[in-house]
Amino acid sequence: MVNEVRYAQVKHGLGGYQHMRRLVLAVLIVVMFAALLFGQSTFPPDTIVHETIEMVGVLMIFLGVVGRLWSTLYIGGRKSSEVVTGGPYSITRNPLYVFSTLAAAGVGAQIGSITATIGFGVLCAGAFYIVILREERYLKEVLGAPYRAYLAKVPRFLPKLSLYQEGDTGSFKPRLLRTTLLDGLVFLVALPFFELIDGAQQSGMLPVLFRFP
Repeated sequence: MVNEVRYAQVKHGLGGYQHMRRLVLAVLIVVMFAALLFGQSTFPPDTIVHETIEMVGVLMIFLGVVGRLWSTLYIGGRKSSEVVTGGPYSITRNPLYVFSTLAAAGVGAQIGSITATIGFGVLCAGAFYIVILREERYLKEVLGAPYRAYLAKVPRFLPKLSLYQEGDTGSFKPRLLRTTLLDGLVFLVALPFFELIDGAQQSGMLPVLFRFP
């Protein structure tokens, strides 16, 4: 009976912060889409600076997707049942958010602007920070002392590479890995869409409401 009540509490708490995460991500996507749709770089599209920023952004998106897959291999649905301390979780408590932020900065780079690149990354990190604080409060209650010890050792966001340990990936869950891959591929599939937006802005079909240096 006690275990059933405990399970219900865990499930309810998990659903609560997952709902908040989805809400924050939805708002973030809308803001980023608006910036891509109506923003433009001060660097002309065919210049070396503009093209270099875009290519670096593509690399950031790729690394973000790969990093999310790497993180999923370790977390494997275990986030609310045990403290995962291996692989990417040995250097940062929130590697999925770190790599998502990297990919978001790469999306900003598709505008061809350094400011947009940094801005998208900061915006994403700020949004995730709100979610992280709520998750930490929940996980402290669910996982107790082991998680508190983990909090004291591993940084919340910025990775500390000197702490790296291989650790155990736990039970492999193909479904979770597939879901993470599909989520990440949205960034890559969207690249041609960014080019269409750029072309529409250049032709005057889309208005440019603001410019990013």
